[in-house]
Amino acid sequence: MGEIEIGNTDNRHLPLFETKTPRTRIHFQLYALLIFVCISLIFIYRLSYIPAKEEAGRRWAWVGLFVSEIWFCFYWFLTAVVRGNPIYRYTFKDRLSLRYQSSNLPGIDIFVCTADPTIEPPVMVINTVLSVMAFDYPPEKLNVYLSDDGGSDLTFYAMLEASRFSKIWLPFCKKFKVEPRSPDAYFRSAEQPPLPEDDPVMAKNWSSVKKSYEDMKQRIETTTKLGRVSEEIRKEHKGFREWNLVASRCDHQTILQVLVGHGKDPKAVDIEGQPLPTLVYLAREKRPQHHHNFKAGAMNALIRVSERMSNSPIILNVDCDMYSSNSESVRDAVCFFMDEERGDEVGFVQFPQTFENLTKNDVYSSSFNIGSMVEFPGLDGHGGPCYIGTGCFHRRESLCGQKYSKERKTDWEIWNKPQVGVSASSLENECKVLASCTYEDNTQWGKEKGLKYGYPVEDVLTGLAIQCRGWRSIYFNPEKKGFLGLAPTTLLQSLVQHKRWSGGDFQIFVSRYCPFVHGYKKIPLKLQLSYSLYLLWAANCLPTLYYVIVPSLFLLRGISLFPEVSNPWVLPFALVIFVHRAYSLGEFVWCGGTFQGWWNDQRMWLFKRTSSYFFGFFDSILKLLGHTKSAFVITAKVAEDDVSQRYEQEVMEFGTSSPMFTILATLALLNAFCFIGGMKRLIMDMKTWVSDPFSLQILLCALLVLINLPVYQGLFLRKDNGRMPSSVTTQAVMFALLACTLALC
Repeated sequence: MGEIEIGNTDNRHLPLFETKTPRTRIHFQLYALLIFVCISLIFIYRLSYIPAKEEAGRRWAWVGLFVSEIWFCFYWFLTAVVRGNPIYRYTFKDRLSLRYQSSNLPGIDIFVCTADPTIEPPVMVINTVLSVMAFDYPPEKLNVYLSDDGGSDLTFYAMLEASRFSKIWLPFCKKFKVEPRSPDAYFRSAEQPPLPEDDPVMAKNWSSVKKSYEDMKQRIETTTKLGRVSEEIRKEHKGFREWNLVASRCDHQTILQVLVGHGKDPKAVDIEGQPLPTLVYLAREKRPQHHHNFKAGAMNALIRVSERMSNSPIILNVDCDMYSSNSESVRDAVCFFMDEERGDEVGFVQFPQTFENLTKNDVYSSSFNIGSMVEFPGLDGHGGPCYIGTGCFHRRESLCGQKYSKERKTDWEIWNKPQVGVSASSLENECKVLASCTYEDNTQWGKEKGLKYGYPVEDVLTGLAIQCRGWRSIYFNPEKKGFLGLAPTTLLQSLVQHKRWSGGDFQIFVSRYCPFVHGYKKIPLKLQLSYSLYLLWAANCLPTLYYVIVPSLFLLRGISLFPEVSNPWVLPFALVIFVHRAYSLGEFVWCGGTFQGWWNDQRMWLFKRTSSYFFGFFDSILKLLGHTKSAFVITAKVAEDDVSQRYEQEVMEFGTSSPMFTILATLALLNAFCFIGGMKRLIMDMKTWVSDPFSLQILLCALLVLINLPVYQGLFLRKDNGRMPSSVTTQAVMFALLACTLALC
């Protein structure tokens, strides 16, 4: 790899990070050139052999395929742009440590967001909280805020337990350099205690801390299962009195409690007398008559409250299921912000979204390996990655709407001054108004300040707005992953998640925030095109559905839409299919995947385009016309035992009725019927057999049948609870037979 040095060459000011680019991209350039030539030949073929007007049906199908191919070509061009200039970042944490003492490092405000204790169990939430409290960073510089949009006393109780456990967990982590620093993840990865003869001190501490954790976990889970906090526990902390005034989770006052110290609180120390990070619980005010703007509203409330309480210059936000798996991640991020030459222009540092519960072959294609290892480095090379809502370190100024200015240099000394002479209870009362549901009325919050409102993917839009204000974003993908979360464990969870993402992205594209409009002359054209790769996910549904349905139905009718296998024009089609898929497979394996994982990825690519993106696309159109409102769907973080078992065995989960499953099953059956009909025609008609005008249509149909094998198993062969519901099977058979009958009429 070739190296581009960032920072001064003066030895006194060595850079805190560097950027590297690949030495050569000849393989990608040859691939792109070959695909471009083949696509051009396909277009020439389509234009040269348009059927005569007398063949009206074939003519319109031909034109439809041509339009679909134009779209696929455009979208492939976007992927090529993104892959054209990848860059990779590396930090020098040793230089940071040598250059700055602990007292000179910037403070970090850490936001953890949760919304529902039944879908996001409190035990999981506190493991994330404890992992970020245990960062390898001066504890007095860390301030952890939990936003509980569920307004649950169960979550508050879990946080109270975590605040006590942190007094033994943090010194244990730092003394023995424990990784990861989520207690649950650590004890799962180290089920056997260290042998006393190897390290007697470690063995004794390990057993003691594990017992303390297991006892705490059992208390929290028992209370959560009961669904209420006992009166005995309520007497332990004044904060529980707040729930005497709570009408419901959607109708309550602001609840703000400082659980671990503030400033120089002498009680905020661990068992070894070392300071603990500040820990704050917040449930912002909610009233039925006021829109609360989902996660974006929660984040904005945290920004305001933290500004008054700790006012750290850097903000990290993580989802409640995404614990820190690398305690040095915070130092990596600080290297980018504090670099003497380029640090002042950095608006946010985005870590990849990675998951710990993926199966060997990633049955639902949740890993985002291609995105994290290929696409996001490409975005970084064009001006910076987008903000993906978790695992992101923000400069507070950029998040609060300030524009980047070359003249302004960050003075880290003026930030994070501890509050002197202000008690925690006084701050609690003072800050409650900042999280009230009317505070944002007639202000710029949700518009020019904080996270943007009005779109399901507020994170992507907020990141785009920050870049349009002149800030640079950084993508950092360390060898040791910074954060680990939980991927969906059922097909429906994955499809619903992608429906929200694709629909929200498309809403941005058709709004005034379209990168080509809002980003005009503000961000590079290549970055505008790179954003479009994601913002146009939903639009892929129409050409994909056309290609999945029309060639198969015309195969059933005996009408050819592709060149014969003996015709030279078949070569560009064959080369595009083979070369594109071969490159895709090679890229997938290079990113750490398997052949079976790549095949699963192809299946999910088809499933998402024909179901998730389809519903996301039309939801966006309806919203554009004013017929629907945004909704935020939380992905479940827990699953039933039998569902988890099937997931681990990589058996696709259907189990419930859904319009998405009806579409998938109908398309699978339609292609099966057409494949059988096409093969029957080929076998019985010798003239067709010799001329073979349907080779590509049969190949396409056969691939669609092969990729849908799990759907056929769910429809007809499986007997477990994860099979396709009988109502979906009946509907799919009827729709597929109706489509085939109409095609033959």
